Amino acid sequence: MFNVIMPAPSKIFTGYRALGFVSNHVPLAVRYHQKHKENYVVTCVGKCFHTYNCSKLGIVSVSDSHPEDISVLAVDRDLTFTACRNVIRAFTRGRQVIHVYEGHTADVHLLLPFGNHLISVDVDSSVIVWDIKSQGQYSEIQFNKTSFEITTVTHPSTYLNKILFGSKQGRLELWNIKKNTMIYSFKGWGQPVTVVEQAPAVDVVAIGLANGQIIIHNLKFDETITKFLQDWGPVTTISFRTDGHPIMATGSATGHIALWDLEERKLRSQMREAHMTSVSGMQCLPSEPLMVTSSADNTLKVWIFDLPDGGGRLLRNRSGHSAPSTKLRHYGTDGQNIVTAGQDSTMRSFSTVHDKHHKSLGRASYNKQLSKKNTLKYDEHKMPYIVDFATEQTRQSDWDNILACHRGLRVVTTWNYVKSTMGQHKFDHKRFTKNAAQHMHTVAQCVEITSCGNFGLIGYSSGHIDVYNLQSGIHRGSFEDHSGEQAGIKQAKAHNSHVQGVVVDGLNQLAISAGREGDIKFWKFKDKKLLDTCKLDSTVSKILLHRESSMMAVARDDFHVYIIDIDTRKVVRKFIGHDNRITDMTFSADARWLITAAMDCTLRVWDLPTGRLVDCFLVDSAVMSLSMSPNYDFLATCHLDDVGIYLWANKTLFSHVPLTALPSNYEPQMIEMPTTRKHTAAEDVDEDIKEEEEEFIRAEFKSSEQISHELITLSLLPNSRWQNLLNLDVIKQRNKPREPPKAPKAAPFFLPTVAGLEPKFAVDDEGAGEGRNKGKVQAGNLMPLCTLGQLLKEGSSKSNYDKVTEYMKSLGPSAVDVEIRSLAPEMGGSVVVMCNFLQFVQSVLQTNKNFEIIQAYLGLFLKVHSEILSSEPEVVKELEKLSDLQSTSWCTVQDLFNQTLCLVNYLRTAVL
Repeated sequence: MFNVIMPAPSKIFTGYRALGFVSNHVPLAVRYHQKHKENYVVTCVGKCFHTYNCSKLGIVSVSDSHPEDISVLAVDRDLTFTACRNVIRAFTRGRQVIHVYEGHTADVHLLLPFGNHLISVDVDSSVIVWDIKSQGQYSEIQFNKTSFEITTVTHPSTYLNKILFGSKQGRLELWNIKKNTMIYSFKGWGQPVTVVEQAPAVDVVAIGLANGQIIIHNLKFDETITKFLQDWGPVTTISFRTDGHPIMATGSATGHIALWDLEERKLRSQMREAHMTSVSGMQCLPSEPLMVTSSADNTLKVWIFDLPDGGGRLLRNRSGHSAPSTKLRHYGTDGQNIVTAGQDSTMRSFSTVHDKHHKSLGRASYNKQLSKKNTLKYDEHKMPYIVDFATEQTRQSDWDNILACHRGLRVVTTWNYVKSTMGQHKFDHKRFTKNAAQHMHTVAQCVEITSCGNFGLIGYSSGHIDVYNLQSGIHRGSFEDHSGEQAGIKQAKAHNSHVQGVVVDGLNQLAISAGREGDIKFWKFKDKKLLDTCKLDSTVSKILLHRESSMMAVARDDFHVYIIDIDTRKVVRKFIGHDNRITDMTFSADARWLITAAMDCTLRVWDLPTGRLVDCFLVDSAVMSLSMSPNYDFLATCHLDDVGIYLWANKTLFSHVPLTALPSNYEPQMIEMPTTRKHTAAEDVDEDIKEEEEEFIRAEFKSSEQISHELITLSLLPNSRWQNLLNLDVIKQRNKPREPPKAPKAAPFFLPTVAGLEPKFAVDDEGAGEGRNKGKVQAGNLMPLCTLGQLLKEGSSKSNYDKVTEYMKSLGPSAVDVEIRSLAPEMGGSVVVMCNFLQFVQSVLQTNKNFEIIQAYLGLFLKVHSEILSSEPEVVKELEKLSDLQSTSWCTVQDLFNQTLCLVNYLRTAVL
């Protein structure tokens, strides 16, 4: 049977990596590495989990992707355990799966490593004890869900083979898992048990309830030692300090953390709004005044207890957007940073090189000083989230270089990328405050910054377009259309409808604005005068200008995209294909591609020169914003109801991709979303590749000599021995002495000498005169055959040219030139010997050795004997064979060169 290879969903793009994910609602887990003397924290980010070191919160590893989202995490000394639906996996080194446990019929929601065993509990309250190494079931316990629905599981210290279960009904039960018998049942306190944590003292546990109570209970005597009550709802997590301070920390569903003094039995301190949402995970590090917390607000924080009241101070944190992203754009010309805005009213910058370069630009606020005094969650000065922004790197060190408009607001804010904060200006024209009733519902729709970085343009829903100086914040004029004044109608604004977009060319000569009703207007930027108007037959939703090519894309409400040449001011392309509202557009760096995204969950790549659709694929959720890197290497997207930023690699940079037009009836395929790992081969590799990997694992050992035959190797000779062979005649002419060389001093008359630059004595052996020309003088040719010709004939008869290679490598450049010239028929050679030389070159190319010198010898041979080669049919046949072999060898070398150059260029430009 033949394996059918399915085509890739996208010809151009493939998933590379997801950015901006730190943690979610799944509780974290902490492991201490004995060899590294370091604590590591593991957080879940959907289908993968991340491992961070607690010293710097640097990411250590990213796991392989799961089929679906992870529901629970647990760790022991060596392994990390995850549950995805009803399947449990064990990972080693934080990324590789080594064990899989299958046996549950319902989704697993609790895991507890227990020595050499693993205890798992599913939502139907079925408990399975697994042997970790053999992956077999040690025992199984089935609880009645209606009377005892398990919500927590823990192992009391020093209790051999004992496990404590907490239930939704409020009762607790202590079981011996070796005998599968219940030892004792605790009545509880009439509230669902949400968390149970072992205290530093033996026989004592802390029990968190749904009504906010924390019970410190002695299991041995079934006695309550003390009770605490937090007023913030259910207790989500509990942890104890073990650095000598009797402090218990409890987390709540509102994001607050309470610190309780166990000796004085009172509230010691509060950490208000430690997180924006429920504290899902919390762990005090062993014997250190540090605590690690995580939450569904996509943050991971490390707290240090050094405040006078015993409270925790934020020491370090990692975070991403806590609400879905609304827009993103590449920042700068190197393509290494992406600026994003989210529904949490924050603006962030993500690095495509390393996570340590991520940074937050802060949260939008009407008054930053007052916002600092208030808590983040209840900040009444917080502004609505950003819906559109523009960036410019030109004057980033001098003044604010980001302009942003907010949802439902008329006020436009500035931001400073270098200082990572909000800017000093907030733009709001006086006309709106004077006529407040008339402009009550006026909002800022779009913004633009000129390429010089000096001016910012703002388009409003009222039809006005204002220009401001970003350095001083002074209003520099407005675009006004006075064409209706002759009819008695005074228009003191640019459009009669909402301004859907405003752009400026690269030289600040021309400004273009688009109105909701489909009118595209061209303005002289300096004088603010109207130059021309282009009317479209449908309403406009957004525009995008590629400044270098003067091509402007216009997205319309009928889901069509028009390309307008702003020089000729005419529509030059029309793209039809989307079935829903177009959300965003981006040009490639060379303006050859236009990439569009719509609410129909498709991404389409249009080729502008041909006007054809060259690529189209589906994603899980609609793309809300996208941006193509200036370096042409990555496409960045953010999606509906998703906090992550996804990077898609451009495959055309690394391999040949035929960009033929797609047929009109093409059905796009769903593409797998990138994970937080830098490659996704582990989860989407097909069966053919898996078989190849298995064969590779089973492959026999290969020696260095065997491996060298599979690679292209060099001779390691000095460059002076082969690099200048083609220019040897020029070098000789340049180095020719001005005076003729003097004859060497004559030797004694009784010693015969050999002619040459160096005096040599001619020794006449017996019989030498007879055998000197024997076998060398050919019929019809009085010149002897050179040494190279003799070795070539000998090698051709034995089909082995090793002696030829050794001889040629021992010669200098001048000697090589003489030997190759001597192969011609007029120099003592023949056509047969020349064919033998070409066969010698073919044999060396097949061995993949001495690649550079054989290319130099071949080049000199073709240069010297070009006239003879083209006139002899036998030589032409050998040249055709050599041409095919040469093409094959060079393609292999060229692929290696391209791959190496791409890697070197990336490492050279990367900022580590």
